[in-house]
Amino acid sequence: MDRRGEASHRGWSSSRGRGWRGRGRGRGGGGGGRPSPPPPSSTASSAAVNPAPASTVDDAAPIMGTCPDMCPARERALRERLRDLAVLERVGGDPARTSPSLAVKKFCRTISSTYVMASDIRPLPVLRETMDYLLHLLDSSEHPFETIHDFIFDRTRSIRQDLSMQNIVNDQAVQIYENVVTFHIRSHQRLARSCQDSDASLCFLNMEQLTKCLLSLFDMYHVIHESDSHSKREAEYYSFYVLLHLGCKIPKMVDSLSLWYSRLATQVRQSKEMIFVRNLLRCYQLGNFKRFFCMIAAEATDLQLRLVEPFLNEVRARALMYFNHSGYKLQHHPLEHLSGILMIEELELETLCGICGLEIRTSEGMKAFAPKQTSFSLPTFMPRSNGIYISREVER
Repeated sequence: MDRRGEASHRGWSSSRGRGWRGRGRGRGGGGGGRPSPPPPSSTASSAAVNPAPASTVDDAAPIMGTCPDMCPARERALRERLRDLAVLERVGGDPARTSPSLAVKKFCRTISSTYVMASDIRPLPVLRETMDYLLHLLDSSEHPFETIHDFIFDRTRSIRQDLSMQNIVNDQAVQIYENVVTFHIRSHQRLARSCQDSDASLCFLNMEQLTKCLLSLFDMYHVIHESDSHSKREAEYYSFYVLLHLGCKIPKMVDSLSLWYSRLATQVRQSKEMIFVRNLLRCYQLGNFKRFFCMIAAEATDLQLRLVEPFLNEVRARALMYFNHSGYKLQHHPLEHLSGILMIEELELETLCGICGLEIRTSEGMKAFAPKQTSFSLPTFMPRSNGIYISREVER
């Protein structure tokens, strides 16, 4: 093991021995810093990480974890006794029985003000194995996706917490964070497709953690750069931050995009991923919707497409606003033609038009709407998007 790897294994930053605290601290943070404790809860993991007197997280040097399993043995035993096991952790469905191969350490909000032991903290190799296990669960069809999402959502926050407590920042920690971001993007798409109004908080919390994870990941990129190390997928993950600006319901970003661009490394700014998303955002802002959808269909990576999919109907509604305000009253807009431009099935487009208040008329078997309709308004609730639909007309 080289000196940099040894330092990282001990829990120190690979950059000049400095510790690291990612952004996204405070309420709802996934680990790092001092989260604001919520009202008391019955979470078993809070008790599971309260051993006999030791140094506190804030006052002591970074801990070197020694826990060999995905969940510390003491926490497993306590949660079995309290029957506090998630469905995915139960042996044979028994809420009072689990195993080292099923139980995963829970996230604890008050960890920064409690006493901890090295045996409660998982070292980097175990954290990597845990992350791989959680990503494997993401494709499971044995349980509703919301159940799987809730479980992985909590356990990835615990992984981030263990990394932060050990001040680990190296190539492997970066890969873990990239995997966490991947989880939140895939959940972003799945939740948008399946959630009802009552589950809107799931989508909001997932988006909140996605944003925080990205900002922490960018901090980690900066640190490993000081050791002449780089992630192969760095440009793509930076591009996600730009794509988040397509949505109108995301949290406000700290800096303007122009200022943020100027701080990026040259190789990132000039990467094909960053050039693509900047051109895409420009098309959206200029109202060039045909070019916007053609670019997505031709150039977006799988994760980029998953990230923008829930925003596509917002873009389509804005396009309908442009079409409604332009043209002459006698020059109707055929839905068949518009569906090709906006890459959406005609039936879905008709539904979206109705939600926006546009009256659709049928003439000679062709559905269309007349412009200048005063009843048009951008909806507060968007129907779920099924992604990009390429009709035969567009293919030709």
